[in-house]
Amino acid sequence: MPMDRIAEAEPRVSVLMPFRNAADTLDECLDSIQAQDLEDFDLVAVDDGSEDASAQLVARRAVRDLRLRLLRPGRVGLVGALNLGLEAARAPLVARMDADDRMHPQRLALQVASMNRDAGVDVLGSRVRLFPEDRLRAGMREYIRWQDSCRTREDMADEIYREAPLVHPSVMFRREVIRGLGGYADGDFPEDYDLWLRCVHAGRRLGKLSQVLLEWRLRPDSHSRVDPRHSRDAFSRLRARYLARDRRLKQGRELIFWGAGRRTRRRSDLLVRLGHPPAAYVDIDPSKLGQRIHGIPVIAPERLPRTQRPFVLCYVTNHGAPELIASGLQRMGYRRGRDYLVVG
Repeated sequence: MPMDRIAEAEPRVSVLMPFRNAADTLDECLDSIQAQDLEDFDLVAVDDGSEDASAQLVARRAVRDLRLRLLRPGRVGLVGALNLGLEAARAPLVARMDADDRMHPQRLALQVASMNRDAGVDVLGSRVRLFPEDRLRAGMREYIRWQDSCRTREDMADEIYREAPLVHPSVMFRREVIRGLGGYADGDFPEDYDLWLRCVHAGRRLGKLSQVLLEWRLRPDSHSRVDPRHSRDAFSRLRARYLARDRRLKQGRELIFWGAGRRTRRRSDLLVRLGHPPAAYVDIDPSKLGQRIHGIPVIAPERLPRTQRPFVLCYVTNHGAPELIASGLQRMGYRRGRDYLVVG
């Protein structure tokens, strides 16, 4: 179908891409969008007050390809740009994209087909590949390893307090579902993680395709690295706020925190201040066992009851430790999501 005919029809998917000062990567990104196997899309490119040639670059392409739409609201911030783009999206499905990443040619086609097959999926991500390789550090490798293991609806609902289970620019979502949740929220927190938490709390279903459909660029000056709303403390505060409202903490069971070290307690204390103190801390360090923290005992794992189980929150985040702890709890009959959760 000619491009002008495609642009006139309601597209099957709208690509939502806010950008600011992205001229050095926009060509690669736009090339990957325009090379999609699925052609009936529109791109909503929202310029968040760029001071370089980014907007002009998009505008030049939009003259030749009517599927590309440029919005220039001025400096409104990332969340403002996302919500403006969400309102301007014409399609019932919206695919997020960042201006420094690259799409696999089949990304839109595969995600649209999957969401059409399963109407119960509200947000669908994919696996991602990080580049360039020389910037990939151990912590990010571990995050991607965990991301790859977190695929089913149950995985994402049960692991949601550990980390963000979806890479934001990899997702496609149902526009009216996200609008019904109020769109993106602005605050002292990462806007994407907040949205996934709201989705899970609202009973919305998250999913992930097994294919690698996004090349996710590592940059030292990326939003997620320099914005204080994406700091570890910001993530911890956000988790605690949602965890405090989780129905599983309101069922009358004793609450146990696994991890009695200072760094662990700094994060778990956020939940205590929101009205959820533990009955005990669990630790394997012999020097901590038998001590009391603010009057609360530190016990060994074997002292956890196997009947009338408490609800356990594992706050230990050392590489490999959450999996070892989960394995031990499961051998004792504890079930993920029902009897314990891992908290990042």
